[in-house]
Amino acid sequence: MCHFPCKASRSYTRSYALGVLALLVSGGACAQTAYPEKAIRLVVGFPSGGPTDIAARLLGQKFADAWGKPVVIDNASGAAGSIGADRVAKATPDGYTLGLSSSAPLVTNPSLSKLAYDPVKDFAPVSQVSVSPYVLAVHNAVPAKSVKEFLALAKAQAGEFTFASAGSGSAPHLAAELFKSVAGIDIRHIPYKGTVAAIPDLLGGRVTMTFGNTVVVLPLAREDKLRVLAVTSLKRSPAAPELPTIAESGYAGFEVTVWLGLLAPAKTPPVIVRKLHLETVKTLALTDIRTKFFDLGFEVIGGTPDAFAGVIKSEIPKWAKVIKDAGIRAD
Repeated sequence: MCHFPCKASRSYTRSYALGVLALLVSGGACAQTAYPEKAIRLVVGFPSGGPTDIAARLLGQKFADAWGKPVVIDNASGAAGSIGADRVAKATPDGYTLGLSSSAPLVTNPSLSKLAYDPVKDFAPVSQVSVSPYVLAVHNAVPAKSVKEFLALAKAQAGEFTFASAGSGSAPHLAAELFKSVAGIDIRHIPYKGTVAAIPDLLGGRVTMTFGNTVVVLPLAREDKLRVLAVTSLKRSPAAPELPTIAESGYAGFEVTVWLGLLAPAKTPPVIVRKLHLETVKTLALTDIRTKFFDLGFEVIGGTPDAFAGVIKSEIPKWAKVIKDAGIRAD
């Protein structure tokens, strides 16, 4: 009689254990691929009715249609989107709480105020959903029809030109500060409480210029109420392909875009992140979604989780330098 496991029995025991482990792993995978089994909460860090909220509802409805489970929009607005981002960061990482975030809570807010979350460590990026450039717009009385002509005027009248923003630390403010830095010009900042408040003063000539979003600025330009000189994306915008970029106007690499991205809490199972990513890409390929996003001023992306993570990591130091060099503080 063998009092200790003989070679054959040890082999059997090992095979049995591996078989059980395989069943457990496959069972876990099956459980995860069955996702979703209940309603999903999609957190938006901005009020209902705004562009980010509308984009979230468009995505959420398509997800609900595809999976047969409700997608509930949770508008956790405040602190330029940081309250919503924090809610996602602290949620259970099971795929049932997601966030549709703009770029501010992840890449600029960390340099403007102390946050309760880490924009890199506390999230599992799913996909960069869309991007939107800004448009450099000037009052009609400014005798410049190109970026080069505008900069020549600004340098000749140093300190006399002004730019309107949606508030200190807002994306239009940061865009202008980056523009000032690379072009070597002195233009005074006039902050407003939102883009809508700034536009009347631009039209009335009380400020010289602004960086505005395409949805607001381009219709005004087409009515000859102001003049647009360039877009801030690296490539020309489909919304105004006739407009040059600032990069091609002599400032290679200049890029300022506002983006939306889908996030899950860190440690969300990779199989769930992958399923969310694939559904996002599928949704963004739909003609009706692309049209509706275009109407909101967004160009769809649908990038991979790794590509989205790379965007976040690269933009944090970029904007940290702009904010530090300009001495910007949030309102």
